[in-house]
Amino acid sequence: MLAGHPSTLTGKSSTVPRGVAVDFTFDAEQLALQDVARRAMDEIGGDEVRRLADDPVGFDAGHWARLVDLGWTDMLQPGSGAGLLETSIVLEQMGRVPLPGPFFSSCVYATLAARALGADELLEGLASGGQRGTVALHEQGNGHPLGTVRARARRKGAGWVVSGAKPIVVDGHTADWAIVVALAEDGVRSFLLPSPRAEAVPNLDPTRKLARLVLDDEPVEPLGPVGDQTQLWRGVLDDVAVALSAELVGVCHRALDEAVEYAKERVVFDRPIATFQSVKHRIVDMYHALEMARVGVHFAAWASDTGAPERSRTAAMAAGYASEAAVRLTGDDIQVHGGVGFTWANDAHFLFKRAKQNQVLMGGSGHQWHQVAAELIGA
Repeated sequence: MLAGHPSTLTGKSSTVPRGVAVDFTFDAEQLALQDVARRAMDEIGGDEVRRLADDPVGFDAGHWARLVDLGWTDMLQPGSGAGLLETSIVLEQMGRVPLPGPFFSSCVYATLAARALGADELLEGLASGGQRGTVALHEQGNGHPLGTVRARARRKGAGWVVSGAKPIVVDGHTADWAIVVALAEDGVRSFLLPSPRAEAVPNLDPTRKLARLVLDDEPVEPLGPVGDQTQLWRGVLDDVAVALSAELVGVCHRALDEAVEYAKERVVFDRPIATFQSVKHRIVDMYHALEMARVGVHFAAWASDTGAPERSRTAAMAAGYASEAAVRLTGDDIQVHGGVGFTWANDAHFLFKRAKQNQVLMGGSGHQWHQVAAELIGA
């Protein structure tokens, strides 16, 4: 049964028998983690976000050291005792800022990829925060990110080289290494590129830096099992979509809080706009979208951690709903603020930009709904 807010599954079993009530609340350790994460993120204010948005590097060494001290850089490492659910709790609070820096690219995306590929030699540096990795997968096009891959890998002498362009590499300009996804004769393969020479490029969300990586017969090292790795990467991208969606839950929460507070303060015709029916309805719709996104993300994270049969479908459902809800909800926040919501001095635009760029990083919501439809019709 639903036990209220916050809502998620804490069970360890991968299946739940029919007719058995399920507790959707966090356990004591998860609640403590949520509290610590909230307080840590509250220490970072809007002025700091603006400073880092304008910083070409995009992150602060002091903030990064703080994340390392809190133990968050190794949450997805094997044997850490945490999983995607606990990581989602932290990401939700990061989304409220929204936090600049390479936590997502290195501690989530690159870590999930390295784990799936069995690249244990890369994990230690990521866990300690001493190295930062990223993934170069996305290329031009829409739909599932794997479907956009056109970069080619081939053998050259005793090694491998890759040629192609990766226009969307998160934090690629500051990463110590990148896992490059390319097409080889036997299908989708993965390669390690030390010291990627990626160039920072302008993008929609100034708090999350993107870079363009151009490769021309660049020497690389093969990673992971021999043969087509498509299914392996589909699993990684499912978890990445859940992680981005968890961040969007925090984005939505912050946008709702801002809209409610402003509606109480803004007076029009001698009345706070919070007393107007149109504003009330908009805020209720925002709250409904937030809670639906939260439940879907928490369930999808639990399904991934427990290896539930519906793992892939719940990831697609959570990502599809959360990405659309976040864009709509952050836009509603701007509308509630009126003219001031469109100004640089207001934080609303940072939230909207994070929501929209996360949706792009997931490949858009269309392919998520296509995946759900395909599974349902196939079933």
